[in-house]
Amino acid sequence: MKHLSRTAAGLTGPAHALLRIGAGLLFLQHGLQKIFGLLGGSAVPLGSLLGVAGILELVGGVALALGLWTRPVAFVLMGEMLVAFLIAHFPKGGWPIQNGGELPLLYALVFAFLAAAGSGPASLDARRPAERP
Repeated sequence: MKHLSRTAAGLTGPAHALLRIGAGLLFLQHGLQKIFGLLGGSAVPLGSLLGVAGILELVGGVALALGLWTRPVAFVLMGEMLVAFLIAHFPKGGWPIQNGGELPLLYALVFAFLAAAGSGPASLDARRPAERP
């Protein structure tokens, strides 16, 4: 059991990077749909609420995938997903399984983790000099 625990502990960094990169790449696709009408989406006006969401999703997804400014970006995207849930899903019923809100809430949870834990390994943030207090 100790060997398994050490092996799992050794995978924490790669798993952190995989979660950040994977979530960023998946999330930016929502922005591509809204901004450019790609991947089965429809382009929306940039000045609209959906346009702003698309910009956040595209730029934020790229930043997360690269591991650039991960904590503040993840915090903003977490807020976006909570607002999306409240505006688009909650009025359809309180339970996420009923209102289709599982995806924005799952993204919000992932972004909450990244806002708290940072970018982890394999990131541009890890290559930047540490901030001095």
